[in-house]
Order: sequence, then C-alpha cells, then structure tokens
Amino acid sequence: MPAPTAPLKPADDVLSAEAASPEVNDEEFALEGINDLPETSALQAPAAPQGEDMEMVDEEDRPHFPQVQNEDGAFRAQSRKVPVPPHRFSPLKSNWPQIYPPLVEHLKLAVRMNVKHKAVELRNSKTSAPGALQKGEDFIRAFCLGFDVQDAIALLRLDDLYLETFEIKDVKTLTGDHLARAIGRIAGNQGKTKFAIENASRTRIVLADSKVHILGAYKNIQIARSSVVNLILGKPPGKVYNNLRNVSARMKERF
Repeated sequence: MPAPTAPLKPADDVLSAEAASPEVNDEEFALEGINDLPETSALQAPAAPQGEDMEMVDEEDRPHFPQVQNEDGAFRAQSRKVPVPPHRFSPLKSNWPQIYPPLVEHLKLAVRMNVKHKAVELRNSKTSAPGALQKGEDFIRAFCLGFDVQDAIALLRLDDLYLETFEIKDVKTLTGDHLARAIGRIAGNQGKTKFAIENASRTRIVLADSKVHILGAYKNIQIARSSVVNLILGKPPGKVYNNLRNVSARMKERF
C-alpha cells in the first residue's frame, strides 16, 4: 500500500498498465479430460485373463478353479502301523496270502507283517493314490475287528463304506446275566437274528463280547444300529423282524 504522502499516479498511467497486462485465459487452467467420461465398455469389461488356466467362471457363471498340482514334485513318504489283537494274529497269518495282494497290486502300498511287535506296517509309494494309505489302514483294522477278508476288501473298492463301533453298556447299563441275555437276543438262535439284520440292512455285524461292530453305508448302519438298540432295550425279536421287513421293502422301492 503506498504511503499517504506518496504522489498519486495519474489515471491515464493506471489504465495503460492494466491494458499492458495480458489477459488470463481460463482455458489454459482447465484440466484436460476432467469432464470426459470413459466409454461404457471400458467400465463393464474386466481385464481379460491370460491363459486358459486363469478362466475362473464357466458358462453357467459358476467359479472354476484349476486343479492344484504339486509343483515341486517332492514325494513325502508316510507310514502307518496297525496293531493286531492277540486273538486275531493267527487268523491274520492264515489269511495273509489273501490280504496283501489287494494292498500291493490295487493300492500300490508297501506292506509287511511285524511278528515281533504283532502289527501290520504300511507305507505309501510314488505310484499310490493320496488316500490309499488310509484305505489300507481301514482294511487291516476291519479284519482285526473280526470281519471276513471278503467283507473287509469292500472298503478298498467302495468309498461310501464306514465302520462304527459301540458297546452295549452305552445303550443300557447291563451286567452279569442281563448282559449275556442281551448279547443272546442280538445273535439269536444259531445267529439267525444277526443274519436277518445283516440281510435286511445290507451291512455286516460282528459281536465281540460287549462290543458291536457294524460295517456298511451310512444310512444302512443307522438301520442296523436301531435294530440292535431295540434288541438291547428288550424289544421282542418279532417286532424287530417286522420293522426290518418294512425297511427292506422301502429300500427295494428306492432301487
């Protein structure tokens, strides 16, 4: 601000100074492309994936992920050791020629019988499937529980078979003669009741003292277990047979 005592410039000089100053062009300060909108195709179309493996959505808009592969190619050796009960070691020796061929030829496993520690040892190989070791262990364990070799081999060929074990005391606390009578009701005269439950439910049942082992599919195990539980609770075998007839008729209608 000029001092109050400074001489004032004439009006003509002020007008000439304003005329000499260049006019500011607003267009120079305008940001280029600030009002330009991108094309709709650029907004909607995502970046195109490179390669066929990167395609994550199929024709029905369902996610599709490529199969995971072991890139390093490292082989991890795993082993399992299945203990054999003393009363099943002699049957294991006698049936050994029928036990090891499915494990070696079908599952590509290395198997041996350890006589000193009374156990069966399994080990996978480079050519064996990922779940072969678990299947082999289930097969040996089923045989050690008391199932026949042909019934236990079904665990290797089918994926929807399971083993279930429970004790009679889990259903009802029985001791002495009451426990013996419950086991007798499950087995029946010469094993007829047990065979009837097996044939109707398409399962296999093993009675080992106070333990009951059932081999079969999930739904079939439920049918067999309910029949065994009814017999343990004291239900007459005749009513159990009638329920099994109805259940077997329903199963036949399904298939």
